[in-house]
Amino acid sequence: MGELVNLRRARKDRDRRRREDEAAENRVKFGRSKVEKLTAKAQDALEARRLDGHRLDTPTDPETPPDASS
Repeated sequence: MGELVNLRRARKDRDRRRREDEAAENRVKFGRSKVEKLTAKAQDALEARRLDGHRLDTPTDPETPPDASS
């Protein structure tokens, strides 16, 4: 015979685990110091500049047709 389960307690345990998981995600997401945030922002900017530096051609304006540049 199977184990008896109190559904109310199981729901409370499930909700508690979900809240704990969400809290852990929020600690990772928002629990950074100002220096860490600034460092990450600077790193993102550097990566964007490097990516743009490796671009082979300049992006065209979608408003103008390719032959209208003359």
